[in-house]
Parts: sequence; C-alpha cells; structure tokens
Amino acid sequence: MARQLKPTVLGIDGGGSRTRGVLFQGTSELAYAETGTARVGTVGVVESAERILNLIDELCRKAGIEDREIDSACIGLAGVWLKQEQQRTEQLIHFFARERKILLEQLRVTSDAAIALEGALAGDPGIVLIVGTGTIAIGKTADDEIVRCSGWGIELSDEGSGAWIGREALRAMVRSYDGRGEKTSFADIITELFPSVNPEEPRTLVAAFNERVFEYGTVAPMVMQCAAEGDAVCSNIIDQAVVHLEENVSVLRSRYFDGKNIKVACLGGIMESENVLSNKLRDRLEGRYKVVQPEKTAIYGAVDIAQSM
Repeated sequence: MARQLKPTVLGIDGGGSRTRGVLFQGTSELAYAETGTARVGTVGVVESAERILNLIDELCRKAGIEDREIDSACIGLAGVWLKQEQQRTEQLIHFFARERKILLEQLRVTSDAAIALEGALAGDPGIVLIVGTGTIAIGKTADDEIVRCSGWGIELSDEGSGAWIGREALRAMVRSYDGRGEKTSFADIITELFPSVNPEEPRTLVAAFNERVFEYGTVAPMVMQCAAEGDAVCSNIIDQAVVHLEENVSVLRSRYFDGKNIKVACLGGIMESENVLSNKLRDRLEGRYKVVQPEKTAIYGAVDIAQSM
C-alpha cells in the first residue's frame, strides 16, 4: 500500500470521569469515541490499558482503518504526572497492544493536564486552571518550563474540585445529623435520590458510600444546585472552593510569571458549564488576570502533540 501523504494521528484525553479519543488524518477528523475513566488510580493499570486499547479499536472501526495506519498517538491520563509513571504506562500499553496485535509505533503518554495546556493556550505562555472531579493549575512560562500547582488527588488535596465539594457537603450532612452543624437541603436531596440512606441509621450512609452508590464527584452538582437555591451550608462550600481554586493560579503567577497580564484559561467539566461555581470563579479571576477562552479542548491538544511527533 502506498503511504499516505497526510499522517493519521490519535489523541486521547483520559480524565477522571471519562476517556475520549479522536482520530485525525491531516486536518480532517475521522472518528470520535468515548468510554469510562482510564485513570490508573481509579481502575488500576491493567484495566486502564485495556480501556484505552478498546477505545482505539472502536475509533479504527468507526474510521474504517487498520490500527497500523496510525502514525502517532498521544494519550493524556489523569494522575500520570511523573516521567517514570508516563514511561511505565507507555510500556504497559505497548505490551497489551502487542498481545492484541495492535501496532502503535509512535506513542507518547503524558498527563491530562499537559494536553489541556497545549490545547487551551495554543503553545503560548500562560496558566490553565482545570476544574473537574479533580483540580490542577498548570502553566507554561516564557522559557517553555511547565509548572503546576495542586493536582495531588482528593486523598491529599484538590481543594475546590468536584470531589472536594462533594466530600465537604457529605461531611456537613453528617455533622447536621449529629447536631454539630447547620441543617442543609443537600441532605434532603441525598435521601430522596438514594432511598437506602436513612438519617436514623448512620451506617446506611456509610454502606452506600462504600458500595459506590454515589461518590464525592457525583454529588457535587447537587451541592451547586443547593447553593444556587440559597442553602447557606452549600453556598459557604462553594465560596471556599472559589478561594481555593484562585489560590492555585495566584501561586503560579507569583512564583513563575512577571506582571499581571498573564493569560489564564479555564477547563474541566465544572468550568465548561454554567453553574454557581463557574460563574463566581470567573468573576473572581477576571478581576485579577487576563482571562481568555481556550483555543481548543484537551483532546485536541493531544492531537497537536501527536502531529508534532
């Protein structure tokens, strides 16, 4: 077969909640598909690799091409920041790909934050604040140095993220049950949506959480809804989230950037929709930084990296 003049490239954005993939040939999009999260910390290294390869299979099938026609691939994965982790994940994906007779000659694994930065600022210096299930601020300096703040995961940090918001609301809920805190309408929504949770039997809430009936991130929209409706407890949580999130940008600016006119773009599931948190955070940022609309989403940042390979 004569080799195509236009390279076929693959970009994958493996966020904390879902994994999206796209195939491009030159400037033409061939196929798009998505699946559940491939975050190693959530599903494990083997399942992560399997989900990625299943996604590649689906993309090739939709595009009507063979996997050997993919010239290069860039995969951005949540929680994979260290170079050693990226190399280890690349090796594992190559291993499972060979077992399935999938050919991936040019493969690069990086963090989902790195592809978001590439896409949002089109290679320019600046800061990208990503707010979804987790949160991270990642910047590119005038010297092309990549810097970051937060992104440690909900177990250690990620203040202001969807997971943090959900956790704080659940904590407020149980404090109100104990009489240690103010009542919140968030508790009423939880018991309405999840009938197995009985306020008179505390273990039912613990059991529901342990059995993943709901998770921190999945209840965050309910917290924002309650805040928008005037619930004092949830409003306070959202206000705290805004302060925490802006702090990430402020720290990067003070440590790595000169002047106040630094570009800041916002990405992530929470910031890509209209809600009480995204509105309050944008208002706070616009008074302090040069807030810009992202040039592209993270998945197309992965495509740009793959094309540069």
